[in-house]
Amino acid sequence: MRREWLLVLLGLGFALVAGMLVYLSRPTTLTVAVGPRDGAEATLLQTYAQALVRGHEDVRLQLTFYDDVRDSAEALQRNKAELAVVRPDVLLPENGLTLAILHDEALLIAAPEAAGLESFPDLARKRLGVVERHAADLPFLTNLLGFYDFVPQSAAEGDVVLGPARVALVPLKPAEVTSAIAEGRVDAVAVIAAPASKAAISTVRAVEAGSPEKKIGFVSVADGEAIIQRMPELQSVTIPAGTFGGRPKRPDDDIKTVGASYRLMARGGVSRYTVASVTQHLFEWRSKLAPLAPIANLMKAPDFDSTVAATSARLPNHPGAVDYFEREQQTLFERYEDYVYLLAFFGGTVGSGVAWLAQRLARKRRERIDVVLDRLLDILREVRAATCKTDLDGLVRETDDLVADVVQHARERNIDNRTVGALILAIDAVHAAINDERRNLGATDAEGGRAVDHARTARLLSLHAPAAE
Repeated sequence: MRREWLLVLLGLGFALVAGMLVYLSRPTTLTVAVGPRDGAEATLLQTYAQALVRGHEDVRLQLTFYDDVRDSAEALQRNKAELAVVRPDVLLPENGLTLAILHDEALLIAAPEAAGLESFPDLARKRLGVVERHAADLPFLTNLLGFYDFVPQSAAEGDVVLGPARVALVPLKPAEVTSAIAEGRVDAVAVIAAPASKAAISTVRAVEAGSPEKKIGFVSVADGEAIIQRMPELQSVTIPAGTFGGRPKRPDDDIKTVGASYRLMARGGVSRYTVASVTQHLFEWRSKLAPLAPIANLMKAPDFDSTVAATSARLPNHPGAVDYFEREQQTLFERYEDYVYLLAFFGGTVGSGVAWLAQRLARKRRERIDVVLDRLLDILREVRAATCKTDLDGLVRETDDLVADVVQHARERNIDNRTVGALILAIDAVHAAINDERRNLGATDAEGGRAVDHARTARLLSLHAPAAE
């Protein structure tokens, strides 16, 4: 019975260890809020999620699509997702920390060269066409106009004479840009897009096609650093010379402007080990993702000078992502070291408790045998002091009961050889003493035969000794 219980306990122990290993090795699934659902970011993350499944990695992504980037940011802020695509100038979640910059978008303003527009303040009293690609583009421009104390004027008021501090914003579709420039309905065209994207390049070419001399200029926003001080969710962007090609190159010099970023953010409570794994695969698989999601080529790590600066920046980064960028990723032991120490501490405590309990039980078992031995010794003295047959019969019955109890105990528990030998010696001594006293009291042969049977009972105990061992 003891061995069966031991096997059961060992089986439970192995099952517990196996369950822990399965639990620790199972992939971690993260919910990702993605908006807009038809954007390039959605394509990138969907391709990435499929690659994680194919690679049998330790992390999985479950994508939840939203109509707008504001909705995906709200999902992160409301703890409906662990990761989210966020555009900080639209909505910056209070609990959001950056993993990666999926791509930057810059404010690009192109105008016919003859218009003589070189910097943003030159747009006073001008009509600025806006190619809206996202719902946040118009608020972006409105905030920027406010920095320069300009008052935006809607397209419905376009025929009204513009005051010195007014700029008319005229929404345009990409196909309307060339005609709007050619007909003079707008003086310049703005688009918020990645400088090397199709949207930016096509807008520049459309403005050039509508210009009288087929020459264009670019409007710079030279006060980027000052703007960021007031609007930290934006960032300063430099468009390199020659970005749009051509002979001569367009632009002919670097252009300073401001822009917004699309970021993959995570809740601060997400494990840094998991975040490091997500960030690592995202950047290391860039070449695998780019054929299906070209925007992967525009991904970059957020800028920071030190680990402290990274986690305390205007747009703070997740410690797990910083671990990857700094090549300080946690090992499996470091990830679970607190649990290991707790397990070792409590395991040692529990082990000590089990050992103490086992010692107490063993002492109880020894005490039971000691009680029997002490009683047998008392019976031995009582036999010598017996004065009649009735006293001897009572002691014989009590001895029989003690023998039966010891035999039952020996079948259920281990008894060492020395204890068994002592019990046999004591029982034999009691029976021998009873035989002697019966002869002294004139006991019959039959009664002597009964004493022989008791001696045989003592011998039976010795037969259980091997089983007790």
